[in-house]
Amino acid sequence: MGENTIIRFEHVTKQYDDDSPVLQDVSFEIEKGKFYTLLGPSGCGKTTVLKLIAGFIEPTKGNIYFNGKVINNLPANKRQVNTVFQDYALFPHLNVFENIAFGLRIKKIKNDEITRKVKEALKFVNLEGYENREIKEMSGGQRQRVAIARAIVNEPEVILLDEPLSALDLKLRTEMQYELRELQRNLGITFIFVTHDQEEALAMSDEIFVLNGGKIEQSGTPTDIYDEPINRFVADFIGESNIVSGTMLEDYVVKFTGKTFDCVDAGFNKSEDVEVVIRPEDLEITLPEKGKLQVKVDSQLFRGVHYEISCYDSEGNEWLVHSTKKAIVGEEIGLFFEPEAIHVMRHGETEEEFDKRLEAYEEVNG
Repeated sequence: MGENTIIRFEHVTKQYDDDSPVLQDVSFEIEKGKFYTLLGPSGCGKTTVLKLIAGFIEPTKGNIYFNGKVINNLPANKRQVNTVFQDYALFPHLNVFENIAFGLRIKKIKNDEITRKVKEALKFVNLEGYENREIKEMSGGQRQRVAIARAIVNEPEVILLDEPLSALDLKLRTEMQYELRELQRNLGITFIFVTHDQEEALAMSDEIFVLNGGKIEQSGTPTDIYDEPINRFVADFIGESNIVSGTMLEDYVVKFTGKTFDCVDAGFNKSEDVEVVIRPEDLEITLPEKGKLQVKVDSQLFRGVHYEISCYDSEGNEWLVHSTKKAIVGEEIGLFFEPEAIHVMRHGETEEEFDKRLEAYEEVNG
């Protein structure tokens, strides 16, 4: 465990009665002062991870460490963790000041100190002067800031956020993404954020854990996750992707759609069946004879900053293109892409298997 590690899961499983495990043999580390996102579809286990860290539930197997000490049985109120819930869980009968001060009053802190801490927290979330405002008079974004202020006023080492932006409209949601990220940087506190929104995760995180079926499919920086997905699930879940079947002929050479292309991937078996990913924004529309692929335009939608164009090649593969150039439905066009735009994946490979394969390849090839 590294010096900066604050939370560590060691082969953690969570199972209720005789049901299938909601979390299966999960191991990971969280470092101090970073913004982490647990990302995945409904039922993947991300909220279960949050509840285990918060102390609302205990693991069935494995250990959870906080600053190097096992906390499996440590009560929630004894942990240096605060949670911001999806519905904010604010008290409607208390004003802003008293909502934020609630935890401090339970700890029997002196009134002068409570006043100082609450005002400091309000300043952090840009709500100075709102102390006497009733909760019912606050907007959705303001309520969220009150909930965050209530969390930070207790000076936790970790703040857990359970889909706190899901109830906001798109414009406010985008604004709050920037505000949350800036707040985390200013505080220097570890944030662990739960969402099923891929764009939200990519925009806000230092690191992302992609969960599926109670397991972590892949972890890494937003750039790693987006540019180098481990398998079809991650490639399909994070952003939009064109995924086709192919054959890895040898290192740096892959075949798909009946053609052979140079690529930047290596470490596969010769003539191994693989899956090939090309992101829509990496496809450039050109004349048919200049394209590496020739396709027919099937449909086109204007998305504001680009056109979303759906095309089909002669083998029936669909290709999604994001381009500032307008196409004509029914016309044949060429698609050009660089070798770096091609990402090759092994069928069903896990992150652990991927790491081992690369290590073995580097040992042999230096």
